[in-house]
Amino acid sequence: MARKIIIDCDPGIDDAIAICMALFDPRLEVLAITGTAGTIPADQATSNVNAIVDQLDPPKHPRIGKATVLEDAPVSSDLHLNGDDGLGGCGINGSIRQHSLPSEKVISELLRNHPDQVTLLCLGPLTNLARLCQHHAAVVPMIDKVVISGGALQHPGNASPVAESNMFFDPIAAMEVFASATTKSLVPLDVVEKLTFGVDLLEQLPPKHTRAGDLLHRLLPFAFRAAHQHLGRELIPLQDAVALLAVLEPDLFSWEMMAGRVETSGELTRGATVFDRRLRPEWAVNMEVAVDVADGDAKAMLIRSLRYAGQQS
Repeated sequence: MARKIIIDCDPGIDDAIAICMALFDPRLEVLAITGTAGTIPADQATSNVNAIVDQLDPPKHPRIGKATVLEDAPVSSDLHLNGDDGLGGCGINGSIRQHSLPSEKVISELLRNHPDQVTLLCLGPLTNLARLCQHHAAVVPMIDKVVISGGALQHPGNASPVAESNMFFDPIAAMEVFASATTKSLVPLDVVEKLTFGVDLLEQLPPKHTRAGDLLHRLLPFAFRAAHQHLGRELIPLQDAVALLAVLEPDLFSWEMMAGRVETSGELTRGATVFDRRLRPEWAVNMEVAVDVADGDAKAMLIRSLRYAGQQS
C-alpha cells in the first residue's frame, strides 16, 4: 500500500525536484502539496505549486494549499540561487485555482480523513505546521510522522553563519514544532552536504521530451550556474530530494535520538538549531536526527527516482 504524504514547501528549485520525484513514485500517494512563504513570498509560493503540478500533470492531481503571508519575515532571501520566481525564471505557469484553502486548513482536513496514516514532509519553513498546532490542535496527534528538511548539527548555516534557511525564515514556528507532540525526523545540512552532484547529473536526467525531463532540464542548469556564480562551488546539494529519500528509504540513513531547540531571539543566532548533547542532557528527547547517509547508494536511488519520473510522464 502506498504511503500517504503531504508535501509542505516553499517551491524553489530543490523543492520542485523533490515534488517531481514524489508525484511519480508508486510508493507514495501525494494527497496534497501545500505552499508556504520562504524562498519566495506567499503568493509566488502558491503560484509555483500550481505551476509545477500543471507542468508535470501526474495521473492523480494532489490538493493544493494556499500559502499565507508571514508578518515578520526576514528581508534576506536566496533568490539569487533560485531566480526571481523561485524556479530559475524558466517561465512555467500554472492555472489559478479559485477558492484555494489555506495550507493548514487543507492539512487539517486530510488528517481528519486519514488519521494516523499521513506523513507530513516539510521542505520549507515550518509556518504551516505551527499554525496547525495553534488552530487545529485536535488533529496534530493524527499525524503519523513529520519529516523535516532543515537545521544543522555542526555544519555551517546557509542563511547565516549558524542557521539553515528554513529555520532562519520562521524560527518561532520551528521552535513550536520542535516542542510539539509529533513524531519528528530531521534531515539537517550535515547529511545533505554529503550528497552533492556535479553537472554530469544533467546527462542522467530524463529526456527533455518527457514532462519531468522538460522541467528538470530547465531548473538544474540554472541551479549549477547560480552556485558557480554566487557561491563559487561546482557541486550542488539537493536538500529537499534528500529529505524525500529519508521518507522512502530511511534505512540508508543513520539516526540518533536527540533533544533539539531553535534560537528565536539571538541577533547573530536567529534560527540556529541547538541540541543538548552533553554527557548528562537536561532537555527531553524530541526527535530523531539523521547523522550520516550511505551516500553512494543514496545518490544512485535519487537519480533512479528522477529517471523513473520521466518514464511515467
